[in-house]
Amino acid sequence: MERKIKPVNTIKKLLSGVPVVVVALGDSLTYGWMVDKGYLDFLGEMIGERFPDARFSLINCGMPAGTAWDGLHRLQKDVLCRNPDCVFVQFGLNDAFSGYTPEEFRNSIELIIKRIGENTNSEIVLVTSVCLGNWRDNALVERYYGQLEKLAGLYGLPLAGVHMYWKDKISQGFQFGDLVQDDHVHPVSRGYRFMAEAIMELLQ
Repeated sequence: MERKIKPVNTIKKLLSGVPVVVVALGDSLTYGWMVDKGYLDFLGEMIGERFPDARFSLINCGMPAGTAWDGLHRLQKDVLCRNPDCVFVQFGLNDAFSGYTPEEFRNSIELIIKRIGENTNSEIVLVTSVCLGNWRDNALVERYYGQLEKLAGLYGLPLAGVHMYWKDKISQGFQFGDLVQDDHVHPVSRGYRFMAEAIMELLQ
């Protein structure tokens, strides 16, 4: 099994009990669209259980309909000004369906990575979005997730493969339709829990 890169400094801080600021930059999946508990709510509970001495803040900077280009242009006010210890970066679905090419998506994500690195000491975790039920749509979005995988390899960054985690759960018997809302894209609470579990794997 391939060994995953982890945000080791963030893990050490969580274990030691020093204050940790985590900013989640993303789209409506980070925002937690139309649910009482999004992935950050579940993740906060999981971190609290795994690291009982941790003092941490999870700051939700998800924007519905957001793209990587949008994230790049709100990076200063949403992320850099907070001097975070760790940043989750989650985009891809809106980029794929709003006309951005995979290469344009990659360029925006790469600039986000570089600017965070130039202005903070933060660790960066790249986060893929969910898989989709329509195979054509899924093939399209996986081209964008592939760009995240390439950038994670190039910069030595942790990557939370949410879409692959969902695929594993579906192969175990969960129905795709039971994980998503009526639009067949945004997760219901169980889907968001799986999203949090995929990210939590990097914090073990």
